[in-house]
Amino acid sequence: MLKHAIAKAAASYLRRRGDMLSARRNPAGALRWYERALSLHPEPALTHYKCGNSLMALNRPAEAVMSYSAALLRRVDYADAFYNRGLAYHALKKFTDALDDFDQALRLKPNDAEAQNNRGNALLELKRPADALASYELALAAKPAYPDALHNCAIAQLALKRPDAAADALVRLLKLVPDYPFAKGKLLHAKMLACDWQDLQQIAAAVAADVRAGRKAAQPFGYQAVSISPRDLHACAAIYAAAFYPASPTPAWTGQKYDHAKIRVGYVAGEFREHATALLAVRLFELHDKTRFEIFALDNGWDDGSAMRQRLVLAFDQFVPIAELSDDAAAELIRRYEIDILVNLNGYFGQVRQGIFARRPCPVQVNFLGFPGTLGADYMDYIVADHLVIPDDEQAFYSEKVAYLPDSYQVNDADRCIAPATPTRAQAGLPEHGFVFCCFNNNYKITPEFFAIWMRLLGRIPDSVLWLFEDNTAVAANLRRAAARYGIEPARLVFARNVDHAEHLARHRLADLFVDTLPYNAHTTASDALWAGLPLLTCRGTTFPGRVAASLLNAVGLPELIAGSLEEYEALAIKLATTPAELSAVRQTLAANRHTHPLFDSERFRCHIESAYTIMWEKYQSGETPSGFSVPSLVKLNAAAVLTCLKRRSP
Repeated sequence: MLKHAIAKAAASYLRRRGDMLSARRNPAGALRWYERALSLHPEPALTHYKCGNSLMALNRPAEAVMSYSAALLRRVDYADAFYNRGLAYHALKKFTDALDDFDQALRLKPNDAEAQNNRGNALLELKRPADALASYELALAAKPAYPDALHNCAIAQLALKRPDAAADALVRLLKLVPDYPFAKGKLLHAKMLACDWQDLQQIAAAVAADVRAGRKAAQPFGYQAVSISPRDLHACAAIYAAAFYPASPTPAWTGQKYDHAKIRVGYVAGEFREHATALLAVRLFELHDKTRFEIFALDNGWDDGSAMRQRLVLAFDQFVPIAELSDDAAAELIRRYEIDILVNLNGYFGQVRQGIFARRPCPVQVNFLGFPGTLGADYMDYIVADHLVIPDDEQAFYSEKVAYLPDSYQVNDADRCIAPATPTRAQAGLPEHGFVFCCFNNNYKITPEFFAIWMRLLGRIPDSVLWLFEDNTAVAANLRRAAARYGIEPARLVFARNVDHAEHLARHRLADLFVDTLPYNAHTTASDALWAGLPLLTCRGTTFPGRVAASLLNAVGLPELIAGSLEEYEALAIKLATTPAELSAVRQTLAANRHTHPLFDSERFRCHIESAYTIMWEKYQSGETPSGFSVPSLVKLNAAAVLTCLKRRSP
């Protein structure tokens, strides 16, 4: 009994020593004292709990789960242990387990605002934004001045396609905490998603000033739709990468040189399903030369049951799910596969997994397709581009080295199906007669400046209409009000909803001219229009996302549709809308060129990007540091290459 009492007292003393180190933010030192305390007296739930806290501070969530579980074995009503284990499960991407633990914590402490907020975070990860929003609102009811819950309310509202409500939450947040990280940029993006342009210039100016001062003002993806400066976009991305995805001090790959019979290329994406990224790239995956390359899909998404998903699964040598793996676990898995080249198809768009790349699981890391700009991180070795989207004299604004492809950087699938039946104008909500200007770009790309040009076009062209995509219910009301302010009948704005992709391509036949946006162009929407035979008019911008449509038009042999200024853009639109013969000639050229020019030549693109991968691999094998290069152009495929392509086509 005395021995037990002495051990208990000694363990208590050791735990207090650990507490002192924990208070000094030395979790490694604290953990050693807690473990020594447990070696003398393993029963106290509190000591196991504090071990868990130290392990979390050391970014060791799997071990933290075991410590919190040990605490809960000894004390079943330990609300804080349930809550912190929920945080550990969340870090491990075990969101269902996290949700269960937050529910248990709330059963014991019903008014715990932090537990409600993190319960919402788990629900959001489980694709239940409405339930997440309810949790965030309960957190705010318990703690009205709770910045994180206000911020998360906005994120849930965005997931529910309610950008106007998200903007309201962000305005409240910024009144409470004016420098809340990245909130100003999110407010700017939410307002652009809703086409709510009130105070837009002032907010954009404040965000730009913050970015230039190195402050955490904007997420890179949203800021691309606002900024016209490649320097500012680089700064924005670098700030964001440093805040959320700094390079790991212990990279998973430590310099080994692999010597495989084939170059192993891994594509990391959350969109291996019916999605724009897959629609563009699926044919590349199918055409890859499997005698020279072994192709891995690192799937951070889900199976949507679509024909596209099945096609993608069949295209890869190996299809590896990583959505439920932590960044550490996913990086270690990739290292074990000995991937030579890891391609980030998301960047800061969609189902982001930049944290995997921050852990450097392989020799060569590439930014391609999903995010049109720099990721601002030195551990990304290359960005795939063309000389139009990144001119030679702008390479300094990219953390990556530029791998230039000939033609266009954008991959395309020349097998995309267009539905044979064209809807009637009435079915599409269009008037029976009149010129149809069309822009199916996402609503956040529409700026007041371009909308003003479009309203002048409608004013100049009698009976014309503007056909737009409607992503959320706020858009139509806001844009129709804006049209009325220009003296344009609001009904001349027609809004299209989401439909099956083949049907979406088919409805392009009802439009006469696609009018593009700046500073963020049409990207997939541009190649959709061109593949469907709809002429597209763009204006060449000053950043990567503002030059993509120009890149596509150049690759399809229609450089005359690239305006060099807004004045030229407007004049060209009027000319094409009022000169039917000229527009018809453009249509005929496009109809011929889409089958003969590089843009939709999937096999040609496959050859070019495989050449790029080979150059990257050879540089790594020879011990060179990454450096920029240009892939030589295939002037024309020879007959043998065409035959190889046809043999490789899926039945």
